[in-house]
Parts: sequence; C-alpha cells; structure tokens
Amino acid sequence: MEKPDLNKIPLTPGVYIFKSGAGRVLYVGKAKRLRKRLASYFREASALPAKTRAMLEKASELETISTATENEALLLEASLIKKHRPHYNILLRDDKAYVLFRLDTQVPYPRLEVVRPIRDGRKVRQTAESRPVSDTHQTSRTGEASPSRPAQPTRSGKPRRDKTKMFGPYTSGRDARLTWKAIHKIFPLRRCSDRAMKNRQRPCLYHHMGQCPAPCVLAVDQDEYAATVGKVLLLLQGRSHELLRSLRSEMEAASEKLEFEKAARLRDQLRAVENTVEKQSVLLEWEKDVDFLGLTETEAGLGLGLLFVRGGALLGSRSFFWPGLGLEDAGELLSSFLLQYYTTSETMPERVVLPWNPQDNEISELPALESLLAELHGRSVRIDTPRAENEERLVNLASTNAKEAAKLRGTQNMPAMLSAVFARSEPVDRIECVDISHISGNSVRAAMVVFEGGQPLREAWRAYNLEAIFTAGDDYAALAAWAERRARSGPPWPDLLLIDGGRGQLAAVARIFRELGVWSDQPEQENGFALASIAKARDEAGHTDRRAGNLEDRIFVPGRSNALNLKPGSPELLFLQHVRNHAHDFALGRHRQARSKQALAGELNRIPGFGPRLARALWEKFNSLQEMSQASDEELRQVPGLGAGRIAALRAHLALILTDA
Repeated sequence: MEKPDLNKIPLTPGVYIFKSGAGRVLYVGKAKRLRKRLASYFREASALPAKTRAMLEKASELETISTATENEALLLEASLIKKHRPHYNILLRDDKAYVLFRLDTQVPYPRLEVVRPIRDGRKVRQTAESRPVSDTHQTSRTGEASPSRPAQPTRSGKPRRDKTKMFGPYTSGRDARLTWKAIHKIFPLRRCSDRAMKNRQRPCLYHHMGQCPAPCVLAVDQDEYAATVGKVLLLLQGRSHELLRSLRSEMEAASEKLEFEKAARLRDQLRAVENTVEKQSVLLEWEKDVDFLGLTETEAGLGLGLLFVRGGALLGSRSFFWPGLGLEDAGELLSSFLLQYYTTSETMPERVVLPWNPQDNEISELPALESLLAELHGRSVRIDTPRAENEERLVNLASTNAKEAAKLRGTQNMPAMLSAVFARSEPVDRIECVDISHISGNSVRAAMVVFEGGQPLREAWRAYNLEAIFTAGDDYAALAAWAERRARSGPPWPDLLLIDGGRGQLAAVARIFRELGVWSDQPEQENGFALASIAKARDEAGHTDRRAGNLEDRIFVPGRSNALNLKPGSPELLFLQHVRNHAHDFALGRHRQARSKQALAGELNRIPGFGPRLARALWEKFNSLQEMSQASDEELRQVPGLGAGRIAALRAHLALILTDA
C-alpha cells in the first residue's frame, strides 16, 4: 500500500481500518493519536512484523474514524472487530456461554436463577443512558472512497445502579446446578417465575419439603425473607466467614431466648455452610474476585489460560488457543483478548492479573481500558501483574492449563489442513454451511451455520424464511434464492462455503454468486473463496446411504465432475461432516419452531372472532398454549386487538383444549 499523506490524518484518538481493493476489512486498530500510530506502519519493511507486511501488501485503502475520547475508540474498535472479523486481527473465538447466578433484589421476594447468557456482544446489564458517538466522529479516507460507513456503536453513559446481582462465571453447568440445589436446601427461596407466582393457587411441593416459604399464596414477612436473601448473597460473594459468624451469632441468640426450633434451623444451616466451604479450593487468603491469565507457546501456536477466582476460591478455568502465533504476538494477543472478552462479559472481577508488566509488549492502552471497563461494569477495575508468590503460582497454573489445552487443540490444525484440501494459499478459517429444509415442499427454510477456527460462531448463525418464494420443494431454486440474499448481506465472506447437497445444488449457488460478482473460482482474487458441497454416500444400487455414522460422504467442488479424494474417516472429512450436521440440526430446530407456531395459529383460528393477524400476534408474544393460559389479563391486553370479550373467549377455549389434553 502506498504511504498516505499523514498530514491529513488527525492527531485525535480514534480507529483506523485497512481495507482491500474490494472493500474487505483486513485490519482494525485503535490509536491514542491516529497520525502517530499510522506513521509506524509506513517505515522500512524490514522493521515491520511479517503479519503487518502481509497485510499492507493486500491493503489499498485506509479509513480513520476520530472519537472524542480513548474510551470511545476502544468501544468502536471492539464493535468493528466483532462485525467484520478482520483476517489480520487476533480474534477471540469463544462461543461458550458461561453459567451465571442471577438474583434480582428489586422485587419483593427475589429468586435465584441459573442463566446462560449468549455471548453476542450485548451485556445483560444495560446502561441507563445511551447516546450515539457519531456526532463526535470525523472520517478521513486515503484511497478510494468506501461506499458505506461502518456502523457506529453506542457510548455507554453512567451505569445503571440497579440491584440485579450476577455471580460467576461457572464453566460447568452441572456443577452450577448442583450448587443451586444445595443453596435452596440450606436457604429456602422461591423457585417459580413471576408469572407462575401470580397465577398459583396453592403452595408447590418445595414448600412442603421446607425449601420454599411459598410467598405466592402465604403471608411471608418481607424482612425475614430479605434476611435470607442477604445470607445467600454473602455465600455467593465468597464472604463465607462473615456468613458463618452471622449464623453462629443468630443461633446463640435464639438459644438464649429459648427459641429452640429457630436455633435448630440455624444450626443446620451453619453445618451445611461449613461443609460447603470445606469443599472449596481456597487459593487466596483475602476474599477478592480476581482473574489470572497465563500464556504458553507451543509448536502449533499460542495458548492462553484463564482462572476465575471468586471470594478467594477457585471457581473455574478456561483455555483458548490461536494456531500459528508465537510469543512475538503475545502483546497484541493480550491486548485484543482483554478488549474483546471483558467488554462483553456479564461479570467483572476487581483485578485481572497478567503474566508480565502491562506497560510492555504493546499494551499501552491499559489505563483507558481500565477506565472503560469500570464505566461498563460500574465498579473499579485494576489490570496489573502478580503482587505475591501465591499470585505468581496462579499465573503459572493458568499457563499450565493453557499448555495442556494447546496440546489437544494443536495436534490438528484444521484451517491449515482444509487449505490443502481445497488448494488455498491461506488457512480456511471461516466456514459457512447452508442446508435447505422443508416439509413436503412447504415451510421452506435455509439454515446457515458459521464456524471460525474450528469452533461454532453461534451469533453469526442465520435462518432464512423462503416460504413466500417457493412452495414446490425445489431445492435448486431455494438455494438460488438464498444465494441472492446472502450476496446482498455482503462481507464478511467465508474462506469456505459448504452446501449440503450434490453437484446440482453446488451449481445453483455458484451460478448466482458468479452472476452477482461476489465469487470467483480464482483463489488469488479478493472474492475467491472456496465453494463446495457435501453429499451423502451412495450404496451399490446408487441410492443415498443414510445409515448413521457413515464415513463415506463425498465433497464436490465447481469444475470437477468427480468428488475430492478424501479418505473415509479422515480428519478433514469428519470435520466437514460435523459442520454439516450442525447445519442440519439448526434447520430442524427452526422447523420445529415454525411448525409449533403454525399449529398454534391454526388452533387459535378456531375461536370465533380470531383471524390470522390476531393469531400471529399472539404466538409472537407467547411460545405455547400453556404459557398463554397462565398469562394475566394485563399481559393479554398488550396484544393488539385483544379486548375483554376476546380474552374471555380465549380463556374458555384454552381451558377446554388443555383440559382435554
């Protein structure tokens, strides 16, 4: 790329974007001073890292977006990386949704919930104020003008000081639910949802088991219930010693007052908490929330380990792996990980401990990142290095975990293996797979799943409703219609587009992509991604062999009449089958949703005065007939067209059919 006129680039904080000639985003970066940062890219080529030189060779356009503060630049960088998934950025591929405990203390009788938020960049706790930062952005471009400007994220205002408490993360859903059950056995809290609580007529079984005070139908003292909630908060916050002192003090006070039943109940709670605390692995003497990060280098790439310590006890761990990276990329990796992981995390510890001095290795934006995370999460955040020998041991433990995980993941570099299969010069990192599903030609759906780095990227999965276009069960026409819609959605383009089908399905998609100019069979071109289809194996009679576990599926590519020569059971073929199976399961799941909604709409159309529009509005708000029958009149009135008369008719019809069921 030719050196731009640096005098035209502002000295403000902001984000810079390198693009290819076709407008594909290659790299997104953040700078405290844009001009100074971009000047470092146009030095002698020998002074630049190999990855930077490769990126500049493909880049032909530079775009900068100025922001008012460095915090805004960090948010904008994270948003653009998530949207475009640039090839030369170090990306966090973590589709795993950790299990959390949620306790909403704003309601009179809070309940402890087990939740698994989706990691899609949206936080569970939103800010109270939100305004766009586009009024502070000034865009300057070098090279050809981009036809559209990247979407801007919103800037967070002051965090909303609500009383919803989140605890975790728990990496094991099973362990989290066992803990949840144990807490309810020690401290009785309600378990039913708000809707069920409003409609309940008599106490549930948990009340008779002594695990719920039944505030749904009984007069429960709110102060006494709040005291129980306070004890649960102490336990979840890791303040177990404070909880034990409180329980022991209450037990002795009740005993002195001759309230022996209350004293016995407190004694049982005290013993149960003591047994729970004994099972915890206490790693730190002080009850703090800290995350420890460790790095390790292997022949296959760079691994990162993350330990979650909550209240001084080890809660869980997680490992990440980036193939093809080395320790020279460690600074950029840590910087990218901190930004991408913690700006979308639902919980935030007080400290994040890194393996070395944060000011070294290109992590100069740590003060701004600390400020941004404090603003997003509503608490002070510190990012630093180990302060004592026990913290150093935990960093080493995180590195050891990363090393063991890297051994498992690094033995097979699937992106590199697939690049050899499809004759690509670069690793096949991003894979999109599409499957057409219908029922006797009706309810036509196209389901597309996305994998990156060998892992599912679930927030990018899409389902396309093609019912309004085709009803004859023509898979070729349906795939052509899907290809047009996929072409209109634009980048990011995959490295491999996999179609569930044979040569005919492959040809239908290739024709549309070629006509619209979004695909070329020349790998060296910008839009020259690999295109292939995966077809079921055939038996001796030429019929599709649908036996479970069949290892002889065939892979077709354009311009070749016979299938690729992949051995049955080879790692590459097994992985492609794995991707195809995900697409098939995703399509079936969306079909079940569509069928259930159609059945619901048909059942509602039987009610006098109910038409298709009202039925559709009802099933868009409620997921089942049972959920609809439990809804209050106020909730039903929120559906347009539902008045008192129709609500009465609806309840009568639902009571009849649910009783018969």
